[in-house]
Amino acid sequence: EVQLVESGGGLVQPGGSLRLSCTASGLTFDDYAMTWFRQAPGKEREGVSCISWGGGTTYYADSVKGRFTISRDNAKNTLYLQMNSLKPEDRAMYYCAAGRFRDGLNGGTWLELAEYRYWGQGTQVTVSS
Repeated sequence: EVQLVESGGGLVQPGGSLRLSCTASGLTFDDYAMTWFRQAPGKEREGVSCISWGGGTTYYADSVKGRFTISRDNAKNTLYLQMNSLKPEDRAMYYCAAGRFRDGLNGGTWLELAEYRYWGQGTQVTVSS
């Protein structure tokens, strides 16, 4: 059984930092590109950041560029998201997702929800003073 388990969410003040983790089991981790999505109440799920199989290519939503950093440790089957300079609008449930992208990973395809075969249950991030 494949499992993606997110952790590291919580309550933080504006300007603060959090580091999210996503630990995978039951799959060959480096066969999958990995992405963080988020969903705020009443809004659609949106892509935050994506990292390629070996970690050599990354993509970011414009809203988080320069503040968030995605990384992965394939030896530990773990995906990370370092979030700095957090803003109230970053408040959301954050999900990690795994996709094979057999037809190619690029600046457009990483945003397509249908490309992802496995999803975690999410971790809540709240940014408030």
